[in-house]
Amino acid sequence: MSLLSDLINLNLSDDTQKIIAEYIWIGGSGMDMRSKARTLPGPVTSPAELPKWNYDGSSTGQAPGEDSEVIIYPQAIFKDPFRRGNNILVMCDAYTPAGEPIPTNKRHAAAKVFCHPDVAAEETWYGIEQEYTLLQKEVNWPLGWPIGGFPGPQGPYYCGTGADKAFGRDIVDAHYKACLYAGINISGINGEVMPGQWEFQVGPSVGISAGDEVWVARYILERIAEIAGVVVSFDPKPIPGDWNGAGAHTNYSTKSMREDGGYEIILKAIEKLGLKHKEHIAAYGEGNERRLTGKHETANINTFKWGVANRGASVRVGRDTEKAGKGYFEDRRPASNMDPYVVTSMIAETTIIG
Repeated sequence: MSLLSDLINLNLSDDTQKIIAEYIWIGGSGMDMRSKARTLPGPVTSPAELPKWNYDGSSTGQAPGEDSEVIIYPQAIFKDPFRRGNNILVMCDAYTPAGEPIPTNKRHAAAKVFCHPDVAAEETWYGIEQEYTLLQKEVNWPLGWPIGGFPGPQGPYYCGTGADKAFGRDIVDAHYKACLYAGINISGINGEVMPGQWEFQVGPSVGISAGDEVWVARYILERIAEIAGVVVSFDPKPIPGDWNGAGAHTNYSTKSMREDGGYEIILKAIEKLGLKHKEHIAAYGEGNERRLTGKHETANINTFKWGVANRGASVRVGRDTEKAGKGYFEDRRPASNMDPYVVTSMIAETTIIG
C-alpha cells in the first residue's frame, strides 16, 4: 500500500507542466455530484481559459439515450486538495448542445438574478450554515450510534468533546482544512445537536460565488467521506422522533442593510419574504415538512414569523444587528438539501427586485 500511496501523492509539477482538472457538475437528482478528470497543457487562473466538455446525460438521468450528450461549462475554479500542486477542481453547469440550460442547471437562472443591476449594486453577502449527518455505510445509521439502537438523548453532543459525544471529527477537520486549501471561504465548523451530525459554514460570500462555494465544499466532503468509508446524508430529518433535523440556515445582507439605517431595510425585506413564504418553502428543499414542525428549533412550515434572537422563528435577527441598527438576518427555513443557487438568488430577487 505504501507504493500506491506514493503514486497517489506524486508531485507532477516536478516533471511536467501538465495539470489535472476535475470537472464537477450536479446530477439528475439535483443533489448527486458527479465529476471526471482531464489533462490540460498547463496551469490556469480563470475558468475562461478552460474548454467546455461533455458527458453522457442518459447515465445521470439528465438526457435520453438517443440524444445523450450534455455540455458542461466551467464556471469557477478551486485548488484541488486531493491532487494538490497546480491541479484544480472546476465547478460547472450543464447545457444542451444547443446551449440551453438543462432543467437541473439552477446556476444559470441564479446568475441572471445576480447580474440584475439592482442586485449587483447591493453587493449581496451570504453566510450559509450547512448541516449534514455522517452515516455508517453498511447500515445507513448515524456514525457513533449503536446498530439498531439509540444513543442517550440530545444535550451533551452540541459542540461536544469526547469519544462518547463527538463522532467523525477526523472527517470534519480534514474537510475544514481541505476547503481552506481549495480557496473556499469556509468560516467555521461545529458539532450539532444530534450525535453524528455536524455543520460547516461558508461565507461571507458575494452573489453567485456563495452557491459555487457551497457545492464544491459539499463535493470535497463527499470525497473525504468516501476515503473514510462513511456516507454523508443531507436529509433534512434523517432520524424521526425527538432528534434535531438538518438545515442550511442562510444569513443574508445587502449593502443598504449594512449601512446606517439598515435595520429599516431589514424589516422591509423580512416583510417581503413573509408575503412569499409558500413560494420560498416550495424551493427550500425536499422533505422539509419533516423538519419544520415547530419543534427542535424550527418554525412550523405553514407559518411565517420572525423574531430577534428567536431560534424558533422562520427568520431570526441577531441582538447585535438590533443594537447596531444595521447588519444582517438569518433565514432559518432552508433544508440541508437545498440548492444554494436557488435559495441565494430567490432571497435576493424577493428582497431587492420584488
